[in-house]
Amino acid sequence: MDKVIDIQHITKYYEMGDVLIKALNGVTVDIGRNEFVALMGPSGSGKSTLMNILGCLDTPTSGIYMLNGNLVSDMSDNELAEVRNKEIGFVFQTFNLLPRLSAWENVAMPLVYTGEGRKKRYERAFEMLESVGLADRGDHKPNELSGGQRQRVAIARALVNHPSIILADEPTGNLDTKTSEEILKIFHTIHEKGNTVIMVTHEEDVARHALRVIRMRDGVIESDGR
Repeated sequence: MDKVIDIQHITKYYEMGDVLIKALNGVTVDIGRNEFVALMGPSGSGKSTLMNILGCLDTPTSGIYMLNGNLVSDMSDNELAEVRNKEIGFVFQTFNLLPRLSAWENVAMPLVYTGEGRKKRYERAFEMLESVGLADRGDHKPNELSGGQRQRVAIARALVNHPSIILADEPTGNLDTKTSEEILKIFHTIHEKGNTVIMVTHEEDVARHALRVIRMRDGVIESDGR
């Protein structure tokens, strides 16, 4: 199996006053290219900390993290920022769209940092909006869109740089059941097109959409099943 993620003996410790919090306590796991993985666990299990490390938003206290064959556990902040922009697409529960920008401008935002010209940015953003069924909403601002439409814009933005990995943190957490199903169908399509999808969720019915479920508890992996 072609590994896109390979982490070995990852720890993450925080000091809270005199207390040492062990958020991750020696996690070893690998994820292959084009897997669809759900990461589950109760509050405080370490799943969000692991997600932040996988997404290069945080660095481990110790251990090795290889992403697409590159050692990221020792990268500088600038190198991590570059990896985040090129290799990873993020989808959040709260959408994280910029309220004053239109849908297409929100989708195009990651391309600004790559130096693409405005015309190319618009074309690429429009293509991504079309792929999530929102080509006719490109000029709308987030407050003119429903929750499901906002999440579609967020997914289009996550895809705009052709990342190898999509990290989704509770992507249906703010949506009703019908809309959640529609959004999960989009994740299936993304997976079918070749992306690796990693989804953090605490909902069993959402996790059932994944082909592999990794369950965490107390900073370690409790079970891992395909």
